[in-house]
Amino acid sequence: MGMSVTISAATEKDAEQILKLQFLCYQSEAELYGDYSIEPLTQPLDSLKAELAEGTVLAARLGDEVVASVRARVDSDGTARIDKLIVHPRMQRHGLGGRLLDAIESRLASDAGAKSFQLFTGHRNEHNLRLYRKHGYEPVATERVDERLSLVTLAKDASAGAYVASA
Repeated sequence: MGMSVTISAATEKDAEQILKLQFLCYQSEAELYGDYSIEPLTQPLDSLKAELAEGTVLAARLGDEVVASVRARVDSDGTARIDKLIVHPRMQRHGLGGRLLDAIESRLASDAGAKSFQLFTGHRNEHNLRLYRKHGYEPVATERVDERLSLVTLAKDASAGAYVASA
């Protein structure tokens, strides 16, 4: 019998696993843009621990292994800024990223009073853009970072609810 993936709040003891997973997951993003100096690849452990203490961080676990994670914080205006949705490469394309996105939206709306959600991804990351659109996000801005990268900001209202798969 196989184990099932569980999603719950991440703790400081998860920090090293999350950081290693982040490093693994952002390799493809770095390759896509030809830039291995991106913040997710250079973030120090202390910085991640501070995010765990200050924001909402969820971890998806398969047994004791963290196989996916997402972070967010809610601004004073009620906008939840979702960041670093990561899924282990061997667990991708099975709906885990969508489950994690739904879980953090639900947690932020109920516990932190989020009125809207916002996230961003690189303009070339079609997989991420497709996932976010599927979950009701619409592009609201594009910021050119340099000649290789533009960041697409996507948003949705909290009243839009969670994505429901069609049968």
